[in-house]
Amino acid sequence: MIMDSDRTRKMGTDCWKRGSEAAAKQDWDFAIQMYGQAVAFVADNLAFRQTLRSAEQKKYGDNKSGAKMATMKLLPVRARIKKAAGKAEWDAVDKAAEEGLAINPWDARINSSLGEACRQRGYTDVAIFCYQMAAAGDPDKKDHWQTLAGLEEERGNYQEAATCWKRIQKLDPLDGEARSKLSALDATQTMDRGGYEKAENTREMKTAYDADRPNRSAARESVETPGENLEADLHRTIRRDPTDRDAHLKLADLYKREGRLEEALKTLQQALEVSGGDANIREVVEDVELDILKDNILKAKEVAAADVENAQAKKNAKKLAQELIHREIEVLSSRVDRYPADVKIKYELAKRFMRVQKYPQAIPLLQRAVADSRIEADVLVALGKCFISEKKNSIALRNLDKAITLIDRGTQSELACEVHYLLGRLYQEAEETKKAEDHYNEVLLIDYEYRDALQRLEKLQDG
Repeated sequence: MIMDSDRTRKMGTDCWKRGSEAAAKQDWDFAIQMYGQAVAFVADNLAFRQTLRSAEQKKYGDNKSGAKMATMKLLPVRARIKKAAGKAEWDAVDKAAEEGLAINPWDARINSSLGEACRQRGYTDVAIFCYQMAAAGDPDKKDHWQTLAGLEEERGNYQEAATCWKRIQKLDPLDGEARSKLSALDATQTMDRGGYEKAENTREMKTAYDADRPNRSAARESVETPGENLEADLHRTIRRDPTDRDAHLKLADLYKREGRLEEALKTLQQALEVSGGDANIREVVEDVELDILKDNILKAKEVAAADVENAQAKKNAKKLAQELIHREIEVLSSRVDRYPADVKIKYELAKRFMRVQKYPQAIPLLQRAVADSRIEADVLVALGKCFISEKKNSIALRNLDKAITLIDRGTQSELACEVHYLLGRLYQEAEETKKAEDHYNEVLLIDYEYRDALQRLEKLQDG
């Protein structure tokens, strides 16, 4: 049985897909309606918010001011936001802010209010996006940059956090907090120095995060002839024809191979837009987003390891890991719908459900994946573990008994050891002593120190 949260996410994904189809036809009103419903269903999904805001901006022809008489129309919205924020009713703030941004998606105060509502509920990625929009709308307001810096640091984006603090330092050279924060971030050795000085607002800041490489590329492009540098050639191709999807994809692939994931993601998002929302490109975007998240987790773990007393660093790393598994479930669920015959995707999704202890969701996926003989043994073991967790030991036994006949002890010794141990536990609990002893003996033949197998065997033999 699918839990309500999973069903809601699927409904959100369906709405988002319909919105993307409408956006490809430039039917902005219907696209905004569908994207808005997707956001209402899944408030913490960054891609849903980004596409909604992009559609709203396109509806107004990127005029940076929104609807006619937007200032007057926003007065009651601002009052509702203020009232809800005063009561810490963050869901209500979110709803009112989205209504306001449908009138003027560039409004800095409303973007900031939405960012705070998302921050309070732990939607860090969305909060970062909202504060970036707020800082773009009002680049001289320190509060936006301070909050954004804190969120970027929490996310493990130390270079981006430093960029924000340097912006604050430029606005207020006497800001002591900015100086101390920059020193602390420099000590982590995780940020790329330089690049900020070239950014005067958040539109430039998006490229200034990794400014050295693009600027070096631009310098090379100015002196190199076509054919000497692939990156420069692709940039020239895109400038000549911004709708050249293949050129965007080739450039993104180049960035990926060089480990420049942020640049790859930005380029892929451009490819997705010019393609009219091509599903294949969307999947590549999702893969790069996951790679960036994994990279941020590694950085957060490095910071936590370097300072074992830093409880916040450990908390950040754990939170990022939780967000990764949550996002992986979202992505894989969508792909299961798109590729219903691909049992390997079902198996991968089932493993993620198991990691968050959603065994009832994992079991039916595994039961379908067991048909693939290449992964049959692994799937049967996973099924056994799920049924053990669900207190259905007799079914677990049948799956594990079958799995052990498929496992090659020579090449899969670790898996064989685990399965024999689980079978020993199950038979011991069922008071089938002889079978339990046999399986514990098999464990010891492979690994004499495996868990507590020796102690369990001795206890059974002692009666």
